[in-house]
Amino acid sequence: MTETEPDTPTPAGAEPGLVAAGVYAHGKRLSEIAVDEAGDWAARPGHVVWIGLKDPPEPLLRRVQRQFGLHELAIRQALREHPRPKLETYGDACFVTARTAQIVDGQLALGETHIIVGRGYVVSIRHGASSSYAPVRERCEASPAALTHGEDYILYALLDFIVSNYDGVLEKIRAQVERIEDHVLQGEQPPGRIERLYRLRRNLLRLRTAATPLLDVCRRLERSDVIAIDPDMAPRFRDVTGRIDRTRDDIDAMREVLAFAFEASMMLGQAQQTAIARQLASWAAILAAPTAIAGVYGMNFDHMPELHWRYGYFAVLGVIAAVCCGLYAYFRRKRWL
Repeated sequence: MTETEPDTPTPAGAEPGLVAAGVYAHGKRLSEIAVDEAGDWAARPGHVVWIGLKDPPEPLLRRVQRQFGLHELAIRQALREHPRPKLETYGDACFVTARTAQIVDGQLALGETHIIVGRGYVVSIRHGASSSYAPVRERCEASPAALTHGEDYILYALLDFIVSNYDGVLEKIRAQVERIEDHVLQGEQPPGRIERLYRLRRNLLRLRTAATPLLDVCRRLERSDVIAIDPDMAPRFRDVTGRIDRTRDDIDAMREVLAFAFEASMMLGQAQQTAIARQLASWAAILAAPTAIAGVYGMNFDHMPELHWRYGYFAVLGVIAAVCCGLYAYFRRKRWL
């Protein structure tokens, strides 16, 4: 559908980009609605419309814009990528950007969620790597008393769910960090460890960059200095702020552990190289004497007096054996062999 085509009611989930659209009143879900009915429902006192979108096309966003009278800049913000979480206001609507995180094939994948909140409506827009918000809907619908706070509680529930996913990602990274730490303490040096350490540290830095700016967003919501937040919701946003703060501390702690593991791995590798070099030098010293003697006796002499002595060869071999045994015993005592 283009902007010039007439709007037609579309059931939720029947078009690309639309995940769900429902209306709530007094903490209870009334029904699933079409996008083109959302504005009428949101205008009714005590009603809240929640529309969930996933990588929506621009025509769908334009239809949502017309239903709620959203500012043009809010739609432009929802169509582009944001490197950091932020909070902005457009008229009586609040635009929140949060970074989401998932572990995909062992690697950290980041996505975005844009949340547009206004009087009587919430629009959540997912981009990239992100878990489904179906559990958030189920939790909200299972708590009618909390859901009576309307759009404020839905905004809190979405942010709380995003931060909870940070904890899940950290648990998976922590398991990898602990395995590497055990290998370091056991003196093991598996192939590719340095590369894994570097990737883990980079993932932690990316996660910290994604999560930390959300602190300022939640603090502003807690103080209600951007939109009129229900005062009863302030402790909930404060709880999210505390959880993000703990997440940041956990990330910093794991980065320190990885830094130690990285340095220990480098030192272990250098120690192994030094041990190999000592072994090679020791064997070279042991083999130096017989090599020198063999070189002398390998020359083309016309007359070699020692050959006239019956036991000359045995004497030379005895000297070589004594030198080699002495060197071997010395190097073993030094633990170079």
